[in-house]
This record gives sequence, C-alpha cells and structure tokens, in this order.
Amino acid sequence: MTNKHTEKDTESYYDAEDAIYRAFWDQEGSVHWGVFDQSTGKDFLKACANLNQIMIQQGKIGQDAKVLDLGCGNGTTAIWLSASQGCHVTGVDLSGVRIGNAEKARVSQSSELQSRLAFEKASATELPFEDGTFTHVWSQAVIYHVHDKDKALSEAYRVLTDGGIMVFDDLTKPKSDISPEAQKYVYERLLFDTDFNFESYQSALKAQGFTVLEARDLSEHLKTSYLCLSERTPKGEGEHAQHFPDLITAYLQTAKAVENKEVGWVFFVCQK
Repeated sequence: MTNKHTEKDTESYYDAEDAIYRAFWDQEGSVHWGVFDQSTGKDFLKACANLNQIMIQQGKIGQDAKVLDLGCGNGTTAIWLSASQGCHVTGVDLSGVRIGNAEKARVSQSSELQSRLAFEKASATELPFEDGTFTHVWSQAVIYHVHDKDKALSEAYRVLTDGGIMVFDDLTKPKSDISPEAQKYVYERLLFDTDFNFESYQSALKAQGFTVLEARDLSEHLKTSYLCLSERTPKGEGEHAQHFPDLITAYLQTAKAVENKEVGWVFFVCQK
C-alpha cells in the first residue's frame, strides 16, 4: 500500500525528535525495541542489545560481510556492528540530522574503523547503489515508515548479491479493525499505516524473490518494550519535560494496542 504520510513527514519527525529520544531511550542515539529473555530480565537496553546479537547470529554476519544498514539513524548500531564483527557497513537514512550525527560519530572512531564505515542520506525506495553491492541488508524499526513498502523490499533485493541475506524487524497490522485510541497513539503518532500482517508480509517478501529463512512474531516483546519505556520516561522537570506526560500515555496505549492485536512486531531473515 501507499502510506498517506510522506517521506518528508517522516524526515521532519525524526529530525525534530532525536534529542527527545536520546533523553531516555538510549543516550547513544539508538532507537529500536528489544527482545527479552532470562539474560535481559526487564532491562530495556539489554533487550535491545539482545536483538542486535540475534540479528548477527541469524543473519550470519562476519568479517567479510558488506552490510547496508537501512534506516541507520544516528549510526550507533552501524558503528557497533562494524567494530564487533570487523565488517564494512554503509548506513542510509532519510533524516539529515541523524546522518549528520552518524558522520560525527564515525570521524571520532579509529582510522581503521572509519575506513569500514560510510553514511549517506537516502530513501529506502531509491537506494543510490548498484545491483548486488551488499552481502547483507540490516534494518531495525524502519520499513513501517516507508511510504511504498513493496518498493523498499524491491530495492533491498536489488542491492543484495545472489545468496545475500536481509535481516530485519518491522511493525504489522494484525487486524484491520483499529480502535480510535490505537489509531491516535500508534498509527498517527508514528506516521504510518500498513496492509501487512504476519502472513501477508511473508507473501510480499516471496513475491520480490526472497526465500524466507526465519519468521518470528515478536509482538509480546514489543508490548514489554513499551511498558519499559513508559517506566524509563522521566517524570519530573528538566529538558524536554513538556513532552514526557504525553509520551508516557502514548507508550501505555501502544502496549494496550499490542495486547488487543491492533499492532504487531515481526522479525524476518530472508535470502536472495
């Protein structure tokens, strides 16, 4: 489907929201959800790091990988990925603010690490790379924002080498009947809509030519992430304090929407 919200809407949203997210999501600027297990408990940042490790393992990302981080944000994960695995990572994002932050972070790294990193402002629907450039496409909490999701999947497929792996997570719409609260606090707040549920998303991937190697419904972890975020959000005065009461309400309503199956979270590993 074509999202009624435009890429410009999304770009403006993330340009403006970066400092607010850094205040309590992750000071390093990483913004995605977490997978909770016995090793993480209810620690949100440990759960986010757990998702990163799952993606490395399931995506089989090693030193020889050439990774496209689709929607790289502030570059936090891209830099960590290259440092931990020794691979080359190119990050793209719609937000000029966040690409600027990513480039500042890149030049503060060692010269060796800098040489394995690149950041560029670009759209997921029009990637500025030749066919077969990357061995892996990595994406976290991004594609739901893209106004033409099928085109984004097509572009990801195009820039992968034969046998290349796309490992990513995304939001879904498990049912079409959405309450006014979910519409306000999830879909309108995050500027997105989608026709994809868990099953139809896999069909869309296969239609592009991908083989789906792994498909997991992580919705319960999305609920836990937002409950944790509601607790992490500052309750007192301070910078950005005027935004926090509304965000706490939104996060609790999002957790409720997950429970009501009005929004879902999925994880896929696909091969070209």
